[in-house]
Amino acid sequence: MRVLAQIAMVMNLDKCIGCHTCSVTCKQTWTNRSGMEYVWFNNVETRPGQGYPRRYEDQDKWRGGWELNRRGALKLKSGGRFHALATIFSNPVLPEIKDYYEPWTYEYRNLTDAPLGEDYPVAEPRSLLTGKPMKIEWSSNWDDNLGGGAPGVDADPMVERTRDQARDQARGTADRLSREIRATFEETFMFYLPRICEHCLNPACVAACPSGAMYKRAEDGIVLVDQDGCRGWRKCVTGCPYKKVYFNHRTGKAEKCTLCYPRLEVGLPTVCSETCVGRLRYLGVVLYDADKVTAAASTPSEQDLYEAQLGVFLDPADPDVRRAAERDGVPHDWIEAARRSPVHALISTYRVALPLHPEYRTLPMVWYVPPLSPVVEALAGTGHDGEDAGNLFGAIDTLRIPLEYLAELFTAGDVGPVRAALERLAAMRSYMRSVNLGDPPDCSAVEAVGMTGPGIEDMYRLLAIAKYDERYVIPTAALADARRLEESAVPDGCSLDAVGGPGMGGPGPFGDDSGTHNGLPLVTIENFHASRGRQTADTPEPGEEGR
Repeated sequence: MRVLAQIAMVMNLDKCIGCHTCSVTCKQTWTNRSGMEYVWFNNVETRPGQGYPRRYEDQDKWRGGWELNRRGALKLKSGGRFHALATIFSNPVLPEIKDYYEPWTYEYRNLTDAPLGEDYPVAEPRSLLTGKPMKIEWSSNWDDNLGGGAPGVDADPMVERTRDQARDQARGTADRLSREIRATFEETFMFYLPRICEHCLNPACVAACPSGAMYKRAEDGIVLVDQDGCRGWRKCVTGCPYKKVYFNHRTGKAEKCTLCYPRLEVGLPTVCSETCVGRLRYLGVVLYDADKVTAAASTPSEQDLYEAQLGVFLDPADPDVRRAAERDGVPHDWIEAARRSPVHALISTYRVALPLHPEYRTLPMVWYVPPLSPVVEALAGTGHDGEDAGNLFGAIDTLRIPLEYLAELFTAGDVGPVRAALERLAAMRSYMRSVNLGDPPDCSAVEAVGMTGPGIEDMYRLLAIAKYDERYVIPTAALADARRLEESAVPDGCSLDAVGGPGMGGPGPFGDDSGTHNGLPLVTIENFHASRGRQTADTPEPGEEGR
């Protein structure tokens, strides 16, 4: 057993309202330079829908992630070393700009400088790439609130897979699915799916990179790109099945979500977590056995990959695991953070969080609590008690968004774990309603899902009313490691501050806590530690009023 620590995230989809605040703040912080106009490290998709970039889940086309060869060993879907060498100067398996969208602005001078007349001036759209007039045909939020219409829903790869599997199993199920998604489009149930880089345990992007510029940090598991080492081969874009690696055509470098590692190193949550209106994101440490990663990713059946990945995670309360973690160099405060981790609780203890597309065999580390909310309103609309456990359990199988669709997203088509997670959430709602109304709680529903009353109350606290420090349990970088982890203070010594790099251009959008200062790059560890009190305090510190 070789113990490693990983910073992971869980998102509660019951709370996402699709406001895109996380997308906007992420883009303001990390993509404020030329060549990244169309890039969204953090995007919010409406499901069902095609996603961003368009139909990124169609791995028959994009060849992302891993597959098993004839001997049962892992290999990249995009091809091995010889294929990579043969196509290194021309990689045809890449999303085009039309799959993202052509960024545009509007010719506002037509409005502000128009002379007085009978006609109304129009601010026509102009491409940010060519500067020429263009017709807007697609964007990152084209499917927002089912805005893409019925054709967009039909083009969802997961809808196609669900229909195909239902058609193979029973014609009646396929017909029901078709009726529920297409017949009354205005009543189609939708939910929002925020997406960032998965920072996988078995990242295909790292394996696909010919120059070795893509790497996974051993201390916290964050996947990053060395901007100095990147040669722009773009194999990582093809290799990532989630299409969360982007290519900056202005700088010739690959860029991606960094999980806001300068903030995490001093115990601050990511920008998307900090600004999330619904407070749906949880950050914490997960301990895992690195020796089991390859075996888990090589599990023959795709539907067994969810359980296989759960088997990779370790119990931080186990004395043997704690001793092994200390032996392998995991700091004591990281072990304690793993014991208090909300992510470990939601994934392994309560088992209500599920991975996104485990069939890609990358072992993703951003997990999701599936949505349950609409079932309550649907029951109430029929005159039944929408919070009664019996009614809820019976209604789970008749959700307007079928369990088969959720299973295609989170468990490679296995409906069992999705139903189990939704039943635990339903039992929690029924139990806590009785508690809040002062009625004797019905423990039979709780016991039916394999939990206890205190366990349900702990899960409720975490999902519903958890405080800031309970949602984000992030250990700071050890002081002994500060000099090793910090950015260089030499002007040209930090790859992030190279010309066109993420750190160029002076202070960032959040003041002097990002970017450069007086032409010099800031030292990550020292700067964030020095400013953390100023960022989190309710009142200014003495002498800070004028800042």
